[in-house]
Amino acid sequence: MGRTNQIIITIGRQYGSGGQEIGEKVAKRLGIGFYDKNLIGEAARKSGLPAEILDRSDERTPNTFLAGYITTEEDQVFSAQSDVLRSKADSESFVVVGRCADYILKGLADTLNVFIYAPKRERMKRVKDYLRTNDEWTVRRAIDQTDGKRKNYYNYFSGEQWGSPESYHLMIDSSLLGIDGTVDLIVDAARAYFRA
Repeated sequence: MGRTNQIIITIGRQYGSGGQEIGEKVAKRLGIGFYDKNLIGEAARKSGLPAEILDRSDERTPNTFLAGYITTEEDQVFSAQSDVLRSKADSESFVVVGRCADYILKGLADTLNVFIYAPKRERMKRVKDYLRTNDEWTVRRAIDQTDGKRKNYYNYFSGEQWGSPESYHLMIDSSLLGIDGTVDLIVDAARAYFRA
């Protein structure tokens, strides 16, 4: 059952699906905070870790050889960002993109968990514009590498499967309704779920 006083929306996304833009627009429409990479600075201030370590290790998986033997930079960054997210969930409404937020906040906050995806051909169009290139090999490689990195990060830290329906309330193909139509759909779902 949704709450009446707080809205927290987590957004997982495939690279090129528009998840970042959608998240920003949803937050603006609902008049709530938006977090993505901007958590790095706050996590650095609260944890005492240098911002360059947080930035370098952001959404990266530890070296599997070292994992389990030592606390890696990636483990420290995940812990610092998790602490910031949990603290925010105690006091404010927000949209957060990535960061394993659905997993981190599970059981601690009432959230609407969304995953944004799109057919590869549609994502390639967006990534071509973003990277300012028409080289299809470069674009495909960027999509595969970024999605692989996100999948590995999520699977490693959550122990669950990135993009699996069991982790999300809504899974939306952003190419079906476009960016603004997807924003409308999430805002309507949030208002119904949270009775906002």
